[in-house]
Amino acid sequence: MRQHPIPRGSDLRLTRRGFLGLSAAAGALALLGPGGFAARAEEGLIRRAIPASGERIPVIGLGTARTFNVNPADTAAMEPLKAVMARFFEGGGRLVDSSPMYGHAESVVGRLAMELDIADELFMATKVWTRGREEGIAQMERSAERMGVEQLELIQVHNLVALRSHLNTLRRWRREGRVRYIGVTHSRTSAHEELTRIVEKEPIDFVQLNYNIAERNAERRLLPAAADNGVAVLVNEPFEKGTLFRRVRDQLLPEWAGEAGARSWAQFFLKFIVSHPAVTCAIPATSDPEHAADNVAASHGVLPDRELRERMARHFHDL
Repeated sequence: MRQHPIPRGSDLRLTRRGFLGLSAAAGALALLGPGGFAARAEEGLIRRAIPASGERIPVIGLGTARTFNVNPADTAAMEPLKAVMARFFEGGGRLVDSSPMYGHAESVVGRLAMELDIADELFMATKVWTRGREEGIAQMERSAERMGVEQLELIQVHNLVALRSHLNTLRRWRREGRVRYIGVTHSRTSAHEELTRIVEKEPIDFVQLNYNIAERNAERRLLPAAADNGVAVLVNEPFEKGTLFRRVRDQLLPEWAGEAGARSWAQFFLKFIVSHPAVTCAIPATSDPEHAADNVAASHGVLPDRELRERMARHFHDL
């Protein structure tokens, strides 16, 4: 296992929209503060260890692509996103993933975390997405400023752009304590072979990739390589840009979904992903507070075993 700078910290069926109705207190986070919900968020919370350090993080995070690209000065646009962040945090979520590629998303994350007074509790992850060493350094410094932190938990080379240059900078920053973890990302299956090579050859802490119940190519080589080389895995596109929900429209959850700990289709899809032993955290994106609460609920309770995972995949395939 690679050594790493000391981490911060130690470690029934419901419809998608109906899930949050069970908890009328959910929206009170902004009034009560995060401490009032700490005990509830910890109940049955499933965490996975980051191999590089042993630090444990909840298995459901929050993505911000497309959904958080609003003007931070637009109060009306910010309100539902504030509720998304609050309900995500209340449900035990901690890792928030962004990128300069996502427009205003980094600034929105930073503003909301400050307003909710939870910035110190979040695992802030972003990316570098530009060409040139100096341009990359400037962009990463801006990202930390926009997200409102002195030190980012994780910076990833986005879509492998200028990989060698940025990895050299990031390795130096990790040694200097300017970032805690470093990694690489891609969201296309065509990049899995290249990601596998990087995981096997480069001293990175995280790899971010696309993987879900309908797109399982990562199981062939990439996920095993990450496990074998002590690299944590973030999963993007967990709902295949909404394709999975369109596939199950008007379909009831199977009666046995509760055995997998799933009470909605979103939880069914997310439980499938994070039950793979190589996966550290899935990062669904949403601008809907009720969906955020539904998603993060998948980080609680039980996970399906290997046999049940295959049953879930067969059931989805046969719909």
